[in-house]
Amino acid sequence: MSLYSALYAGVSGLGAQSSAMATVADNITNINTVGYKGVATEFSTLVTDGRMKSSYSAGGVAAAPQALISKQGLLQASANQTDLAIDGAGFFVVRSGEDPGSDVAFTRAGAFKPDLQGFLRNTSGYYLQGWRLDAQGKYTDTGNLGALEPVRLSELTGSATPTTKIQMRANLQSDATAFSGTYAAGDMASGTTPPTFSRTLDVYDAQGGAHRVTVGFLKTGANSWQTEAYAVSASDVSATGGLLVNGTLAFNPDGSLNVTGSSPALFAPITPSWTNGAGAQPISLALGSNGGLDGLTQFGGTSALISSSVDGGLLGNIASIEVSDKGVVSAIFEDGTARAVYQLPVATFQNPDGLTRLTGNAYSVSGLSGSAAINQPGALGSGSISSSTLEASNVDLAQEFTNMIRFQRAYSASSKIITTVDDMLQELSNLKR
Repeated sequence: MSLYSALYAGVSGLGAQSSAMATVADNITNINTVGYKGVATEFSTLVTDGRMKSSYSAGGVAAAPQALISKQGLLQASANQTDLAIDGAGFFVVRSGEDPGSDVAFTRAGAFKPDLQGFLRNTSGYYLQGWRLDAQGKYTDTGNLGALEPVRLSELTGSATPTTKIQMRANLQSDATAFSGTYAAGDMASGTTPPTFSRTLDVYDAQGGAHRVTVGFLKTGANSWQTEAYAVSASDVSATGGLLVNGTLAFNPDGSLNVTGSSPALFAPITPSWTNGAGAQPISLALGSNGGLDGLTQFGGTSALISSSVDGGLLGNIASIEVSDKGVVSAIFEDGTARAVYQLPVATFQNPDGLTRLTGNAYSVSGLSGSAAINQPGALGSGSISSSTLEASNVDLAQEFTNMIRFQRAYSASSKIITTVDDMLQELSNLKR
């Protein structure tokens, strides 16, 4: 009977508008939730009999909520350095616990802060995941989520890191008197031949122990210098006489460094063998680029050290945390030294709007979203990371209030259908009287 189909259509209208009002309620209550993605409600018809004939049977309406996960919210500045936002597509990879077997989730809510154990967690308690960097600042991206670790920087306090790079800028006096005697490798290290110019630097083993290494330069001809790097004292290393590396250093006529004409050994990594049993990493001598003035030079001024930099050593207390737009998490220590520790990935999906929503403003993979692809921020369509920034909710409050009025009026209209049909059925019942 058509009257009953109209009654049921009115009931479906009440249900659809109630569901739509529920999305409005969720959107409005989460207007200040960091990284919240709103839900829009669309409607679809319900048809009981698609054939048009003299007797029409009403079907009704069904609500079809649509997640607006791919719509980005406004990025807002924050005073917290570990507050992160993604500018573009993608999600942070998080876990529900610190255990590697904890459930993986994805979120845009980047309000991360260190907890009591030093793990970076957001407001919902999810643990931020990243690739741990090795001593050379490298990592391997296999695309496997199991290779990610919870980001934790407090474990660095009181630990040590070995020296991996000695960077030196110095000028060698071009008109210095050339050595006229006989030179043999190791003569500067043994003291047989004093260097024309030398500088001593502190380098560190894997246990944080300091060792002194001297870099000596002996002018032997026009634009040519013999160079040695040796330990002081020699007993610190197993190398004979403490000599770590030696070779010829050449300069161009304009005073710039001639790497091509120099000994390759001076520009290759060296690995000291410390006699105290501590480990070491290959140490590169950053003496400058070929034809450049960014390292060693040869001009008429007095031989002098312009600047030098040696990494490694004992790590003190962490003063702050920095995150680059490429997702590199670095710890800044109280003595001003910095160490890159983690690389944050960004996960992207073919259909992010198909993700399954989780409590805590996070998402999980579904059959509609496709599998996660994890890459470095800015690669293959993924967004870049902005530190000291949070993504606001993408909900338009004015639009939600407008929708509230629309859905309330539609709900009232659906209820009017029910009361009208009830009156008509009452009239039908009165025919028997």
